[in-house]
Amino acid sequence: MAITQAMCDSFKVQILSGQQNLTSGATPVYKIALYTSSATLSNATTAYATTNEQTSSSSNYTAGGNTLVISTSPTSTGNVAFMSFSNSSWTNANITANGALIYNSTANTAVAVLAFGGDKTATNGTFSIIFPTADASNAIIRIA
Repeated sequence: MAITQAMCDSFKVQILSGQQNLTSGATPVYKIALYTSSATLSNATTAYATTNEQTSSSSNYTAGGNTLVISTSPTSTGNVAFMSFSNSSWTNANITANGALIYNSTANTAVAVLAFGGDKTATNGTFSIIFPTADASNAIIRIA
């Protein structure tokens, strides 16, 4: 089992087919779900699934994860188009996660897999996803 960071191949095809809308205020709802080290997520992931998703009655985590807010609508600098989301967090959390999946919950289609490089834990604290700077070199979603 492994979580490998990647933009999902199916998402790339959907972008080129006009099936994803990543503009602020878009109709699709984008979410981020947390996964344990038992999950298998990679560029081949096509949809959100509950298998090996973070769960615990005391974790303050709801299946499906948090709704994301688009902080930077698609734009470009030089030869790179990019967009980003606002940071997301779970408060009063008891969470151990190894990675995450960003997905379009309206269509249940995978966007990107985040690998944390090992288990990250919050015990009665805040578990946060901090997205990188929204620019051509660092944004979470970039197309060059």
